[in-house]
Amino acid sequence: MKKLKPATYKKWAKLAQKELRGKSVEDLVRNYGELNVRPAYFSKDTPKTTSSDMPGVAPFTRGIRASMYANRPWTIRQYAGFSNAKESNEFYRAGLEAGQKGLSIAFDLATHRGYDSDHARVTGDVGKAGVAIDSVEDMKELFNNIPLDEMSVSMTMNGAVIPTLAMFIVAAQEQGVKTEQLSGTIQNDILKEFMVRNTYIYPPKPSMRIVGDIIAFTAEKMPKFNSVSISGYHMHEAGASAVQELAFTLADGMEYVRLAQKNGLNIDDFAPRLSFFFGIGMNFFVEIAKLRAARFLWANIMDDLGAKNPKSKMLRTHCQTSGVSLTEQDPYNNIVRTAFEAMSAVLGGTQSLHTNSFDEAIALPTDFSSRIARNTQLIMQHETGVADVVDPLAGSYYIENLTEQLIAQAGEIIEQVEQNGGMTKAVIEGLPKRQIEEAAALRQTRVDKGEDVIVGVNRFVLPQEEELITRKIDNEKVRKEQIAKIKKLKKSRNQAQVDEALTALKECAAMNEGNLLEAAILAAKSRATLGEISLAMEDVFSRFSAKPEVISGVYDEQYKDDPQYIELEKRIVDFEKKRGKKPSIFIAKMGQDGHDRGAKIIATAFADMGFLVHFGALFETAKEVANHVKEMEVDAVGVSSLTAGHKVLVPELIDCLKKYNLDNVQVIVGGVIPADDYQFLFDKGVSEIFGPGTNVLEAAFSVLNRIEGRLSNK
Repeated sequence: MKKLKPATYKKWAKLAQKELRGKSVEDLVRNYGELNVRPAYFSKDTPKTTSSDMPGVAPFTRGIRASMYANRPWTIRQYAGFSNAKESNEFYRAGLEAGQKGLSIAFDLATHRGYDSDHARVTGDVGKAGVAIDSVEDMKELFNNIPLDEMSVSMTMNGAVIPTLAMFIVAAQEQGVKTEQLSGTIQNDILKEFMVRNTYIYPPKPSMRIVGDIIAFTAEKMPKFNSVSISGYHMHEAGASAVQELAFTLADGMEYVRLAQKNGLNIDDFAPRLSFFFGIGMNFFVEIAKLRAARFLWANIMDDLGAKNPKSKMLRTHCQTSGVSLTEQDPYNNIVRTAFEAMSAVLGGTQSLHTNSFDEAIALPTDFSSRIARNTQLIMQHETGVADVVDPLAGSYYIENLTEQLIAQAGEIIEQVEQNGGMTKAVIEGLPKRQIEEAAALRQTRVDKGEDVIVGVNRFVLPQEEELITRKIDNEKVRKEQIAKIKKLKKSRNQAQVDEALTALKECAAMNEGNLLEAAILAAKSRATLGEISLAMEDVFSRFSAKPEVISGVYDEQYKDDPQYIELEKRIVDFEKKRGKKPSIFIAKMGQDGHDRGAKIIATAFADMGFLVHFGALFETAKEVANHVKEMEVDAVGVSSLTAGHKVLVPELIDCLKKYNLDNVQVIVGGVIPADDYQFLFDKGVSEIFGPGTNVLEAAFSVLNRIEGRLSNK
C-alpha cells in the first residue's frame, strides 16, 4: 500500500493538538469528536495555512473555481423516487419544469439489495422510499421524455450498482444517446455501506472489485460521468461528528484511488471524475468549515498519491441537508432548519445541493413540501446575494480557526488509519462503525437530557400537534404491477440469450478477468432482470451478512447521577428479583432497511439500563423475527421502521406471534411513521409507537410499564 509523503503528515502534525499525540486511533476518533469553540476570536487565532489561499488554485480551500457561483451557480438537485417508474418520471419532469437543474434518483430498497420485486424477502419494500426498478423497461420508463444527452443524472446506488448502471446505459442507448454523452454520478461507494448504511450485497473484497471495474469502464467510455461519489452523508446521518465524517470519507476516497491505481489506471485519467457527498447539519459555521477543510485535505492527499492534473486535486461535492435533524414534532420548523443548512452548504462552496422536505421525518415528501424545499434553493440563488462573492466568510477569525481545527483533527485520524493498514482494514475490523455509533449515542443522551436544545422536541413543545397531509404509497398495488411486468418481460424475451449473457457474467466474476459492468450491459440488453444479474454475481461472490454488535456504557456514564435513570435501574433490579430474570427485548430490523442508527441507540440505552437486549440481524423476515422471539422467550419485540414498510411487516410479525401463542409479547414500533397510521398499528396489536425525537429514557419507562402489565393495550 502506497504511503503518503511524510511531509504531509508533518504539516498535519504541527496543527494537531499536542495532548492527543501518541494515542491510538480509537482514542483519536473518540476525543476528536468535539471542536474547541471559544466565545471570541481574534487575528492571532487565524492561521495562514488557509486564509491566504486563492480560490480556484490548489489546495482549493476557498473554492474549486476562481469565480465560483458568480460564474455558475450550484446545481439544484432534488433526491427523489417512489412507487413505480411512471409516477417517479412524472414527479421528475414537474421538478425540472419548476427550476430543478439535475436529477437525483432514489431507488427502493429491494432494488438496492439486488432483489426483483417478486422476491419473498421484499414484500414490504417495493416502491417504498424509492422507485422500483426490475429491468431496462423500467429504466426506460423512468427517463421517458427526459433527454439523457442533456440531463445530469445522479444515482444513489452501491449494492446493486452493476445492474443499475448497466440498465441506465442501455436505456440511454435505446433512447439514441451514446454512452460517452452521459453525464452525472453513480455513488458506487461500498466502504461506507459496511460502516453505516448497510445496503451491501457482496463481501468487501468482491465489492471493491466492482468499484474498480466501474471506475475503469467509465474512465475509458464515459468521460463526463463521475464514477464514484464518496459519501460522508450517510456517516453524518448515522451520527458521526463533523471530524469523523470528514476523516473517514477522505480515507475512503484514498482507498478507491489506490484500488484504481492497482488496476493499472493512471491517477489523472480517472481522478478528475471522482466526486464527494457530504451531509450538512445544524452547526452552521462548523459545516461551512468542514467543506473548506475537505478541499484542503483532499488536494494534499492527491498530491501525495501522485496527481499532477489540478482537476485531480479538486474536491467536487454534492451536499444534502440533514435528514436526522428533521423532527416529527412541530414539523414546519424543519423548513427553517433546512434553509439554514442549505445556506451553510452554499457558503462552504458545494457544487450541487439537495434540500430535504419538511415532512421527511414522517413520510415521503408531497408535491407541496417538495416545492418548498426546491424554492428554498431558488430563493438563495436569486434573492440573497450569496452567489455574488467567492467564499464570503474567508478571513473570518472563527471560520479560519474552525477550518484549521478540522484539518488538524481529521488529518490526524487519517494518518492513524493509514498507519494501521488503511480504510478497508479499518472497515473490516469495525472501527469506524463502532466510533460513529458511540458518537450517535452520546448525541442522543445530550438531546434527551436537554443539553442540546431541539425546538419543538425538548423545548418549546406544542401542546397539540397539527394534522399533516402525507404522501401514501400503496405498496401492495405497486408490487403487483411490478410482478406483472416481470412476468410479461420473461415471456417476451429470448431466454437462450439471457442464459448465455448471465453465464458470461458468472464466468467474468469467477475468473477475475474482464469487466463486470461490460458483461452486465450485455445481460441487461438481453432483458435479464436486476435480480438475475445480481444473483449471477452472488452465486460466485456469496451474499454478505454482518454480525450485529452493540456498544455499551454510554448511557451509564452520561446518566450516572440522574434520578430518573437511577429509579429505572432500581425498578429493573426489583423486576429481576421478583421474576427471576431481567425484562427482555428483541430489537428487530425487518425488510431491506439497513439504517440502524435508531435501533442501535435503543439497544445501547436499554442494555445500559439493565434490560436483557437481543439485537437481531439486518434484513430479516417477520417469520424469522418471530422464531427468535419464541426461542429467546423475550417479553417484548421492538421493530425499527424507517422506510414505510410498517403497514405490511408489523402485521405479518403479529400474525406470526399469534400462531406461536405469543400474544403476551409486547410489540413496540419506532421510526418514521405517519401519525394517521398509528391507529392502524394499534388495532393490529402494537402496544407503543415511538417516533423520531422520542426521549429514550421515557421510552424505556413505557416499555417496562408494558412488560409489567401496568398499562392496558390501546
